[in-house]
Amino acid sequence: MTEPGGPPDVRVFSDLAALSEATAAWVADELRGSAAARGRASFVLSGGSTPKRLYELLATRFKDRIPWRQVHAFWSDERYVPHDDRLSNYRMARDSLLDQVPIPHGQVHPMPTHLPAPGDAARQYEDVVTEFFSGGPPTFDVMLLGLGADGHTASVFAGSLALTSGRVAMAVTAPADPPERLTLTMPVLARGRRVGVLVSGASKAAALAASLSGRDPHLPGAVLGRTASALVWWIDREASSSADLNVRTTSQRP
Repeated sequence: MTEPGGPPDVRVFSDLAALSEATAAWVADELRGSAAARGRASFVLSGGSTPKRLYELLATRFKDRIPWRQVHAFWSDERYVPHDDRLSNYRMARDSLLDQVPIPHGQVHPMPTHLPAPGDAARQYEDVVTEFFSGGPPTFDVMLLGLGADGHTASVFAGSLALTSGRVAMAVTAPADPPERLTLTMPVLARGRRVGVLVSGASKAAALAASLSGRDPHLPGAVLGRTASALVWWIDREASSSADLNVRTTSQRP
C-alpha cells in the first residue's frame, strides 16, 4: 500500500477481467475489515465503464464476504443527469451491484441530481457527507476511482478549483460530455483510508505514465498519487504499455 511520498503500489494484470477479480477481492476484504474495526464501512463508488465488471463480481462471487448491512455507499462524482439516465453513475452501480445485495436503502447516498441547480446539489451532498462523519473531516474507508485519458479522476480535471478546495463536494463544468457534474474534491479523495484507482486500456497509458512519473505535477492523477493516504493503482497490461510506467512499477500480478 502506497504511503504519501513513497513509491507507487502498481499492480498489473493481463486484462480487465483479471484486474476486476483481484480488485473485487481487495474491496471485499477492506470493507469487511472496516466494518469489524468501526462498526460500519463507507464505500465510495466510481463511475464510467471500467468498474462495471468489478461491481458484478461484488454482487455475485464476493457477495457473501461483505457485511452489506454495515456498508454505506457514496459516489466520487456524478454527471448532472436524472438517476434513471443511461449516463448516470448511480444507475450503473444500482443495476450492476446495489439492487443485487442486501444493503439497506437508507445507506445508499447518491448525489442529488434532481435539484434545479448543481451548486445547491453539491452543498446538499456536502451536508450528507459531513453529517455522516459527525462534522469531522470526511475519511472514507474504501474509495474506487478511475483515470481519464486526460489525467482527470472523479470529475476533478486539470485546472479545476476542486483540486485544492476546502469544500467536500463541488459543482463543476467539465471538458467532457455532459459538462455539468458533481464531484468530491481532491483533498477528500486523497484522505481515504484505502484508495484504489482502476486503469484499463491503451488510451489511458500516457496519462497513467504522466501521473506516476510526476512529469506534470498539476495533473489530477499526479496530485492524487502524491497526496493520497493509502493508494493502489490497479491496471491492465494495455494501460501499462508506457516504458516510463514500467520503470515505476513496484508490484506486479499475473
